[in-house]
Amino acid sequence: MNEPLLRRLFSEFLGTYAMVFACAGAVVVDGVSGGTITHLGMALTSGLAVMVLIYTFGDISGAHMNPAVTIGFTAAGRFPFRELLPYIGAQLVASLAAAGTLRLLFPKALDLGMTLPSGSALQAFVMELIISTLLMVVALNVSHGAKEKGITAGIAVGATVALGNIFAGPVCGSSMNPARSLGPALISGHHEHLWIYMTAPILGTLLSIPLFVLLRGGKKIDGTFVRWLATCFAD
Repeated sequence: MNEPLLRRLFSEFLGTYAMVFACAGAVVVDGVSGGTITHLGMALTSGLAVMVLIYTFGDISGAHMNPAVTIGFTAAGRFPFRELLPYIGAQLVASLAAAGTLRLLFPKALDLGMTLPSGSALQAFVMELIISTLLMVVALNVSHGAKEKGITAGIAVGATVALGNIFAGPVCGSSMNPARSLGPALISGHHEHLWIYMTAPILGTLLSIPLFVLLRGGKKIDGTFVRWLATCFAD
């Protein structure tokens, strides 16, 4: 990445802010408007927001907009470890800022569009784990280094987010992103299920790495740990 770190952090802040504001905001507006957006509309909002923001910020910061994705790229050797915490910090601050904006705009909204399980915590955790793994496998396949930008990257990643929201949203909230869940949960004061959305996406992105190695045999991926995995799975 050739851009200065501060510029990339600002890019991550803006991208994550817009993503959380759009995704959580769609849930809030659907609630205050009597369901005019609908579940499908909320799912498409999430996917379209991610797609547009990847094409907007991808060549500046990589448009991770997701601590789990940043951790996944770092573990895969595609992102420098020294920049891991600054990126995550920018993403989480942006999440809080976006949720704070929604609180100012909709003071009567109780949960600010936070992600919630509809069934058991275990069911939601497993669902989040699976869809987060899928998201990172897609991101690793369509990205260049740690940059989620290319002819297909925005469409593929955005479509994966929309897909996850369509079929998994009614069960687990379909976060796939600790930043998507943290701000609305903390600002609304309802954080009893937050642990699901802070842990399952990260575990899912880490699980995606050996799966990617099985698919690619270590190609298009770097890092000592990954190279060791590749030798284990080599023919």
